[in-house]
Parts: sequence; C-alpha cells; structure tokens
Amino acid sequence: MLPCSPETSGDPLAIARRSYETVTTYQVTLRSQGKKFSEEIRYFYKSGYIRMEFIKPFCGAVLTYDPIRKEVRLKPLRILNRVISLNPESHMIQSSAGHRIDESDIGSLLRAVARLQAEGRTCVEGEEVLAGRETMLVRVTGNDDAAVCGVHRYDLWLDKGSYLPLKVVSCDLMDDLVEEVVMDDLETDVDLADGLFHL
Repeated sequence: MLPCSPETSGDPLAIARRSYETVTTYQVTLRSQGKKFSEEIRYFYKSGYIRMEFIKPFCGAVLTYDPIRKEVRLKPLRILNRVISLNPESHMIQSSAGHRIDESDIGSLLRAVARLQAEGRTCVEGEEVLAGRETMLVRVTGNDDAAVCGVHRYDLWLDKGSYLPLKVVSCDLMDDLVEEVVMDDLETDVDLADGLFHL
C-alpha cells in the first residue's frame, strides 16, 4: 500500500478532473449494482448532451438529455414511437442509486469525489489490471462522519493512461455498499452524430 497523499498538483484525482475537461465526447457501457439493484446501460455523452440505452432492466428504453432545453426525452419501448418529455428532476427517471440524468456523467462523479476530498483524505492503494487496462486504485474517505450524497468512501480505479475512472465503488458511513459501477469499453473523443441525442 502506498502512503496517503495530500491534495497536490500530483494528486491523481486532480489529474483526472483536468483530463476530463479535455473530453468532448465519450461512450461506455455502464454496469451498476447495489444491494437491491442491477443495471446495464449503453451511455453516450457529447458536450453535455446525453443518451442512455437500457440493456437491463427496461430493455429497449432510451433516454436523452438536452442541456440547453434542460429536457429529458424518454422512449419507453423500442417497438413504440411514443416519446415522453420529462424534467430531469423527475423521480421516474432517476437511477436505482438516485442519480439524475443531468448529473450522470464522469464529470459529475469527479466533482462529487472532490467535495468528499475537501473533507477527507486521499490514498493511493496500489495498481491493478482491470479488463486488460492498467489502473491505479485511489481511495477517498471522509473525515469523521463527512459524506457527500450519502457516500463516505469512494474507491476509484483510474486508467493509467487517461486517469479517467473505469470502476467506482461507493460506501456509506457504516461501510455498506451504496453502488458499484464498472465502465466497460470506455472510449473518449469518438465521432458521435448530433442526431443520436434527439428522440
């Protein structure tokens, strides 16, 4: 185990945030699970626009988010042409872990981690190969009872090339699992057509 490191210019999470600032598009398969849920989603991001294609549950459902209009569009079933407009605050479209679509991107995650860092400590725990990619395991733990959105500890597996997270585990004050998210096949700066984000 490597020693805990203070917030410095060499902090891997600070590097991750700077790295994400240069990303305009990405696509990834998200596999999320908690004690009572399991989700799999194909996720696309382009300068704030988001598209989520559900694999499980709700196979075939599609959500898009327009950051200019602050509007979510939902197509509940692939075989139906019906599209519903929703507010991003709607509980109907929050993830099982309580995430809103407009706060579902990697940047939102890194900002939440930064808030916990400000009230806690950051440790580099080691290195690990994840799905064939070399990663650095970084742990952020809140001081005393500090928590952000119910999370007291984040474990992040950062890709050693891009410093972007490939896996994140969050736990509460009792050290119980809140959510585990695996980001498979993460690709950044891919060519995504504007029409992909409109239903």
